[in-house]
Amino acid sequence: MDKTPNKSLTQKYRKTDRYSLFVGGIIVLFVAITPFLFYSYESLPRTTVWETSFGTFTTSYDNFYTLAWYLVSKAIPLSLFLLWFFTCKHWWHWIILLPIAMYSFQLWGVVNESRNIDELELVYIFPLMMVLVPAVYLIRAKLFNKIRGNSLDSFEEDLLIRKTLWAQIKDLFR
Repeated sequence: MDKTPNKSLTQKYRKTDRYSLFVGGIIVLFVAITPFLFYSYESLPRTTVWETSFGTFTTSYDNFYTLAWYLVSKAIPLSLFLLWFFTCKHWWHWIILLPIAMYSFQLWGVVNESRNIDELELVYIFPLMMVLVPAVYLIRAKLFNKIRGNSLDSFEEDLLIRKTLWAQIKDLFR
């Protein structure tokens, strides 16, 4: 019996395993240091003018401490949600785009030094919600109908029946 193909196959898997262990290790390290990254704003000055060897920086916020707090309070959750979105294998992972969009808009407001932080994001996210939430629910309904063996005709008939709000809410959790 010739073991050469099996040997090359195991070497290929070892390379893949090493790569996935390396990437997984970087991901774990990033998640582990996020509390330290979050509290990194503590080391910044509480002044509006900051002189460094790279130059003088000014901010329209109360001080750099406040600016950094806003930045990390938006950037760290955004990065964790992005990591979750790109590593999630479940069918519902598309709904994670909503908090990603929310934190992205908030981070954009901080970077632009907007004074209305955390106020208008819902206006921008609402159109995305109008598309994403029904699409994810429709995917869920199709999957559950396929698992239960129901046809899509009964699903469409169910959609055409007028129901009270309470009956619709009960149907969501059946």
